[in-house]
Amino acid sequence: MRRLAGLFLRLGLLALVLAFLLAPSAFRPLLEPFAPEGAPAIYDRASLLSLTVSHLLIVIAAIVPAILISLGLAILVSRPVGAEFLPLSRAIVNIGQTFPPVAVLALAVPVVGFGTWPTLIALFLYGLLPIFENALAGLTGLRPSVAEAARGSGMTGTQRLVQVELPLALPVMIEGVRISLVIALSTATIGSTVAAKGLGEVIIAGLNSSNLAFVLQGGLLTGALAVILYDGLGQVARLADRRG
Repeated sequence: MRRLAGLFLRLGLLALVLAFLLAPSAFRPLLEPFAPEGAPAIYDRASLLSLTVSHLLIVIAAIVPAILISLGLAILVSRPVGAEFLPLSRAIVNIGQTFPPVAVLALAVPVVGFGTWPTLIALFLYGLLPIFENALAGLTGLRPSVAEAARGSGMTGTQRLVQVELPLALPVMIEGVRISLVIALSTATIGSTVAAKGLGEVIIAGLNSSNLAFVLQGGLLTGALAVILYDGLGQVARLADRRG
């Protein structure tokens, strides 16, 4: 019963977000009390749907390479031949945590200019650490008896990695991706300060015009997307855990 109720809540939240993106004017009566007198209650300088899609694309474009690089480093340092590179790998993935996102944007703009690229760089750097640490924990946390059984069956190192270690580590690795994804979704909103298209544009417009309705639209959409994606990846992690 609880599982069914949870499913309805997820589907209800997804349907509400889609309804708002496809027909935002239907929600005007709910938002008008938060807008200044004579000001629009619904953000009208750009399509909310297009801004949401742009926001998600920026996040995905930053997280995918972060996954590939973090996973590659975790595989390398979890092998005997690469164990000595663990301190260097940790130093690399910690670069993004050394500077706040605003500082990364400020440093990136003079190099790559305004637009999407500074935001991509900031999100990529911030996404490395959780994915790397979780992937490393999953790969090094394999029970010795399982590893010994794989060796005893005649598997090569590559076969053990692909057929045993990665499938068993997958639930822990997905948890790292979940954390990075939520961080990226929220951090991407500040990308609008350097002219990146996203939901941060709605929030900044609301702050500049003292229009709380705009701020609510951008903030609630970002929060709802984070909940939907975090929960969705959680379901994938549980499925991978059962299969493992």
